[in-house]
Amino acid sequence: MAAVMEHRPHILVDADACPVKEEIYRVAYRLEVPVMVVSNAPLRVPPHPLIARTVVGDGFDAADDWIAERADAATIVITADILLADRSLKAGATVIAPNGRPFTTSSIGNAVAVRAIMADLRAGGDRIGGPPPFGKEDRSRFLSALDSAVMRLRR
Repeated sequence: MAAVMEHRPHILVDADACPVKEEIYRVAYRLEVPVMVVSNAPLRVPPHPLIARTVVGDGFDAADDWIAERADAATIVITADILLADRSLKAGATVIAPNGRPFTTSSIGNAVAVRAIMADLRAGGDRIGGPPPFGKEDRSRFLSALDSAVMRLRR
């Protein structure tokens, strides 16, 4: 699968907390795109030649490091992790959050800055709400964004 992934669009999934794995599989089957599910613990994946998984262990940022080292211009990275998104963008990958929001080279700087500010506020004891609940609109937006990304990389 590695040789195939180098030459055509492929998807790397930061999978431990990814809420859209089933949607990714559906797109993979329909568009015949290989998917690598990367996690710190074993996850069940469908028995299909397009779907593979790797368990990287529980080291700090092990999954992020694995994905970032393999991301390139033919890669679509699915992650909610802003720092992984930044690393993947620098490697030339297309990056999509599970809610369908694309990370881009023009938006990532602001996202990293906001992340740092929020971390400082939390460290100072401020109680800050998390993201809104994940909903049907997020799934729909994600499917559309992933489909568009695959088609764009095929051109």
